[in-house]
Amino acid sequence: MILRVFEDKNSLAIAAAAQAAVVIRSGIAHRGRVRVVAATGTSQFEFLDALTATSGIDWKRVELFHLDEYIGLPTDHPASFCKFLQERLICKTQIGQYHLLNGDADPSKVIHRVGEAITLSPIDIAFVGVGENGHLAFNDPPADFQTEEPYIVVHLDEQCRQQQVGEGWFQDLSQVPERAISMSIRQILKAQEIICVVPDARKARAIQACFEGEISPLAPASILRTHVHATVYLDQDSARLLRRGTISALAETA
Repeated sequence: MILRVFEDKNSLAIAAAAQAAVVIRSGIAHRGRVRVVAATGTSQFEFLDALTATSGIDWKRVELFHLDEYIGLPTDHPASFCKFLQERLICKTQIGQYHLLNGDADPSKVIHRVGEAITLSPIDIAFVGVGENGHLAFNDPPADFQTEEPYIVVHLDEQCRQQQVGEGWFQDLSQVPERAISMSIRQILKAQEIICVVPDARKARAIQACFEGEISPLAPASILRTHVHATVYLDQDSARLLRRGTISALAETA
């Protein structure tokens, strides 16, 4: 794993998008198509804006998979991640093929359909983030590091649900669903390359726990340290609690 620290979220986003574009273009050039997993949430705004504005990507040759989704939330709800991906990625690029997780459908059928599709061939690159509780996708602590199922039903803890209120997706905690469909930890790690985008001071404690503490289900994103082609993009705010020794050991400071 490589950790890169940038001055602010905009410079972080531009650099992460540049790396993502290289991987996507290379995959298309060598194999004719690329399979991508995309994260959602406010932390991904600038990154996806920069990526979709990048020229020279044949998006018709990109196959997109969805990282996670609330159970019981209509796809037209403002907090729906299906809606997020449609508006911020799919409609902007005209991606050739995509597999979304319909949170308003039967979870077992959704998991079977998308799980079958994702296991057909390797994922070239996964875009992920880190939650305020250290979660990776919606795998809240203690995360399941063992299941081989590509997608699972998870129960969201209160800190995760409160984060969604804090980000403005819901008016109060009672409105936030308690269950979600999430890509499993092991499925995320199967991606040949991972780009993890984590700006903002509110993520600093989670970053400290995941990258200075033990690799543990209690700090789910800590598992990224075991992936040989994972790059974590931080800004000065999200990296502010890391020791210099940690940054110099893991990082390329930009």
